[in-house]
Amino acid sequence: MNILGISAFYHDSAACLVQDGNIMSAVQEERFTRKKHDSSFPINSIKYCLNNSKIKASDLDFIAYYEKSFLKFERILETYLAYAPFGVKSFIKAMPLWVKQKLWIKQIIKDELDYDGKIIFLQHHESHSASAFFPSPFQEAAILTMDGVGEWTTTSFGTGRGNKIDLLGSIRFPHSLGLLYSAFTYYTGFKINSGEYKLMGLAPYGEPKFKDLILSELVDLKEDGSFKLNMNYFDYCAGLTMINSRFERLFDTPVRKPESKITQRYMDLACSIQAVTEEIMLRMAKHVYKETKQKYLCLAGGVALNCVGNSRILKDGPFEDIWIQPASGDAGSALGAALFVWYQYLGNNRAVDGKRDLQMGSYFGPKFDGKYIENFLKEKNISYIALSEGEISERIADLIAKEKVIGWFQGRMEFGPRALGARSIIGDARSSKMQEEMNLKIKFRESFRPFAPSVIKEKANQYFEIEKESPYMLLVAQVKKEICKAISNEEETLSGLSKLYIVRSAIPAVTHVDYSARIQTVDKENNSLFHKMISKFDEKYGCPVIINTSFNVRGEPIVCTPEDAYLCFMRTNMDYLLLGNFLIEKKEQKPLDKDIDWLREFELD
Repeated sequence: MNILGISAFYHDSAACLVQDGNIMSAVQEERFTRKKHDSSFPINSIKYCLNNSKIKASDLDFIAYYEKSFLKFERILETYLAYAPFGVKSFIKAMPLWVKQKLWIKQIIKDELDYDGKIIFLQHHESHSASAFFPSPFQEAAILTMDGVGEWTTTSFGTGRGNKIDLLGSIRFPHSLGLLYSAFTYYTGFKINSGEYKLMGLAPYGEPKFKDLILSELVDLKEDGSFKLNMNYFDYCAGLTMINSRFERLFDTPVRKPESKITQRYMDLACSIQAVTEEIMLRMAKHVYKETKQKYLCLAGGVALNCVGNSRILKDGPFEDIWIQPASGDAGSALGAALFVWYQYLGNNRAVDGKRDLQMGSYFGPKFDGKYIENFLKEKNISYIALSEGEISERIADLIAKEKVIGWFQGRMEFGPRALGARSIIGDARSSKMQEEMNLKIKFRESFRPFAPSVIKEKANQYFEIEKESPYMLLVAQVKKEICKAISNEEETLSGLSKLYIVRSAIPAVTHVDYSARIQTVDKENNSLFHKMISKFDEKYGCPVIINTSFNVRGEPIVCTPEDAYLCFMRTNMDYLLLGNFLIEKKEQKPLDKDIDWLREFELD
């Protein structure tokens, strides 16, 4: 039985194909269109999913759509009416898209796919909940979903048992943890829906000086994690921005202009909202445990990409273990919608072993065989050398040890926002200069942003304070004290971004200023070549840890095709590119012919 899940017209459109309960394909539309967070109807993603399984739309038994558009439209109309006559400009801007497109999703699906079968519409947080529980390794678990807003719900909790989920409680718009965090993302000068990672990365450079002010003026937080926002400070209900002038006066600071200097005050604001967010997440988790009495917890929704908050729940919360959907944002809802139909709507049996999840590393995107890659290289007259599979690991390990930066393009593309060793840029975690160099010369982004380590699963607890797997880069862990370095008295006095230049451990390129790291544990069953290469690096150079960052530059989606990868490679200061088993050296390449001013093509975020 074939079930296609779709998320569309909001942040990160995507499609997912489930066949007889197995996830066959899942991909975001941005990877094909090269428009970051593309929210258009995911026709390219759908075509990929169908073609990858060699089926047509007429072979689909069901299409599952991730939310109820009419219910969302009802919320938007009611909100505008409640705030009228304020919000007229926002109303005029929003309505044409609804009237022409978003309300007619059923007809759009039928027309775009020439499909006459059954279409199931789920509620937004049902899709999130399904994406959290059904791929998890747990037969029973509590579920907690947190995001900006779906139809009306912004947070929900419930339980999953076997092939059913049951939602028990919710928080409703306009009170939203996701929107609160996004308000501070906007306030500190970053772009909403993509700059939240930056805000989280900036937080350790500051102090939580404004935490009490946020909790006394902006958020009425209860012991059970429920809360209400003081809407006198926010403008997102009917305005064109997230916050208003009262918000700026409260913190005696104007909205930071994008690309301007980040002062200590903005760092302190980042640290403060991160601390508040963690407190809310932890209280919610404790309440969910109290209500459900479950041993395990599954998380999804955009807030579940806050890996520091996730780690607080794991470390300080009551659950024995947690599992987080790798594509926790709206893209993952396409997967959740399809699985909901298979398990809950159709009643199919679900059996898991409590250990391995059904996400299988989240490698569900396109792959390109050696013949395709070689034809591309020859057609473009690109200089390369072909490596045997046995040569790849040692050659790449040696290049990493020489502080070379390498584009790593292997197998099926990852589903979700993290690079997990399929579309990655890799480097030497032991290098003290690598973080700033890769940020400024490769990624073209702010120097303060930390890089994640990939570590072979078997040796993760030798370098990091972690006992469980973290295959999807959704948990942070402290670097082991045994490999940390002493800080001098002079270094202790440094503040702000000056902290970046302190060598804090034997793996400084992936050690954040608070000695944390957002880790990926690499399992040889899910990604054998990546595991083998890092193991070879450990064998030869005594370190099972490398830098792993996404194969893209700032403002651009992660690369999908060999063509995307080569273009990104040539436009940056990467030293080598490994496409399958073909190794390409930068100094052997001719400059790109009549290349565009490509940085201007992408909206810097």
